[in-house]
Amino acid sequence: MEPENRTQISEFRLLGFSEETERQPIIFGLFLTMYLIIVFGNLLIILAVSSDSHLHTPMYFFLSNLSFVDIFFTSTTIPKMLQSTQTKKKVITYEGCVVQVYFYLLFAGLDDFLLTVMAYDRYVAICHPLQYTVIMNPWVCGLLLLVSWIMSALFSLLHSLVVSQLSFCSDLEIHHFFCEITWLIQLACSDPFLNNIMVYFGSVIQGGAPLAGILYSYSKIVSSIRGISSAQGQYKAFSTCASHLLVVSLFYFSALGVYLSSAAIHSSHASAIASVMYTVVTPMLNPFIYSLRNKDIKRALKTFF
Repeated sequence: MEPENRTQISEFRLLGFSEETERQPIIFGLFLTMYLIIVFGNLLIILAVSSDSHLHTPMYFFLSNLSFVDIFFTSTTIPKMLQSTQTKKKVITYEGCVVQVYFYLLFAGLDDFLLTVMAYDRYVAICHPLQYTVIMNPWVCGLLLLVSWIMSALFSLLHSLVVSQLSFCSDLEIHHFFCEITWLIQLACSDPFLNNIMVYFGSVIQGGAPLAGILYSYSKIVSSIRGISSAQGQYKAFSTCASHLLVVSLFYFSALGVYLSSAAIHSSHASAIASVMYTVVTPMLNPFIYSLRNKDIKRALKTFF
């Protein structure tokens, strides 16, 4: 079959949960509820941090930015999916699909980098407490945030540009609830070699490198905590990073589950369900994890209201 010129492509069909037609109202209600929890939960974190001067510290600065990113991360996929569940024509334009790929990769990469920066912040706070205010000064925090944005923007832009060069045939059905980049590569009629290289390279830079940094930071944190003589001191030191460690575990284990399920289970439906954990459930649980386990956030929220 001859490849179709990519300029002739007008739209893709998103078939993530379209097979369960009788459950569409339930799916719509469930995802709408989760989306509202994500938006309002993360907004409360941002408002609490910005309104309480006691929370104007590097840890809460990065936490508020993580909440900001999570709102937009889910906003790149869920609104379109909600619209698709309410219409019979479950389509997304070609341009809209490329734009969705860009912003999805941008905010997913920012999640990775911000979690790494937060791990570094906890490492400095526990392992070098006397130099904490000097090392994590406002200029350094702003620089770390800027580098995270630049790295994520560059990688997502490269991915989008390479995807936009693909040619597609007549089969334009994406068995997912958003334009997932691996599905686009599978649908391509042109040679996807460069795209596959970009996916593997991006996985290492945006996934493997941040994870290695987090593991290194926590290995140093554990060694430092073990050197504390009192059990109360060990508990206090560990409690300062318990919420972040829980969020990191949830984020990476859910993302790893998506890729393992995609490789082991040749089912598009199973892959879509696994992606919900990574793209929806994790951002939804983050505000609960940080607010329920953090006395400062709870105090700020009570003061705010």
